[in-house]
Amino acid sequence: MVVAHGDSLARIGLEALLADAPGITVVGCAADGEAAVALAGEVRPDVVVVDVALPGLDGVEVTRRIVADPATAAVRVLVLSALEHDDEVFAALRAGASGFLLGDTERTDLVDGVRAVAAGEAALSPSVVRRLMLELASQPDPGLPGPEQLDELTAREREVMALVATGLSNDQIAQQLVVSPATAKTHVSRALMKLRARDRAQLVVLAYETGLVAPKHHTHPQPPTTTATFAAA
Repeated sequence: MVVAHGDSLARIGLEALLADAPGITVVGCAADGEAAVALAGEVRPDVVVVDVALPGLDGVEVTRRIVADPATAAVRVLVLSALEHDDEVFAALRAGASGFLLGDTERTDLVDGVRAVAAGEAALSPSVVRRLMLELASQPDPGLPGPEQLDELTAREREVMALVATGLSNDQIAQQLVVSPATAKTHVSRALMKLRARDRAQLVVLAYETGLVAPKHHTHPQPPTTTATFAAA
């Protein structure tokens, strides 16, 4: 993996913390956005952990460039932010980030988040989950298609996508729909493929932006108290 942070002490700390975790190897570090994009293209890591406030190209633009380049499209990006601003959260996820964690995330949650993203899952801070569920629908991106984007999905795939948007795992979706976990996984995989979504984080964004799921403040389930990971399809 690659660590990209503009603050040298924070960068060194992140590198040491992650390199000490079993199964994680840090293959490079970058101090600014341009270097982060170049390094991702050079070493093709599984994951890039990037500070949203990188000098030069910020973390959102770094994410967008890594995801858009066919040579690095398979690289997963986990964005870190010292502060939680709605525009940063939504912009990062819309750019293709597979996770968004706050700077005060516990060490174990950060390590788990990196592992989850590397495995094709999504990692989001609890407050980010809350904001996605309550506010994303009211912050539409005019550059994205509307509800017609979901026309390719079957009724069951739409139902499954809506359940994904609430943070349910494949096993939980299977229990709710009274189907096998393999069937639930197949429905999620087909929705991802048809919508050309990179991962479940993008599926959650699309569910709210297209109006498939409408936030309800009075019925919204409480977010988890630790980092939420959305299981891979």
